[in-house]
Amino acid sequence: MLRRRSSSDPKSIAPPNVSQRSTAMDIDSSRRNKSPRPLSDAERARLEEFIDSIHYSARYSDESYEYRHVQLPKTMLKCIPAEYHDKSKGTLKLLWEEEWRAIGITQSLGWEHYEVHEPEPHILLFK
Repeated sequence: MLRRRSSSDPKSIAPPNVSQRSTAMDIDSSRRNKSPRPLSDAERARLEEFIDSIHYSARYSDESYEYRHVQLPKTMLKCIPAEYHDKSKGTLKLLWEEEWRAIGITQSLGWEHYEVHEPEPHILLFK
């Protein structure tokens, strides 16, 4: 079943248009840390209180990919280390799998963080 943004579902995040799609090979690596940056025990402990408040969308797809978005509590962004943030955009960087798992996002293997919904920087887009 395809899930698209509709007027009756304004909070849904539609997959990008075909011309805007990213693949693992064309993701702008400058939007990521050069390598995964592990969290310290203290950083991990600060984020634990938010884990139960992370919201996972249903999966939706197009002809090429399956997508989902993950909504972090807005206050959680302030507790995520500065090295995970893109100061020029005011959003998180694109996170390596080790990084998004470290901040408490749990989902099956194979998901790639490919975009941040800039109007709402606490929403991370995965495919």
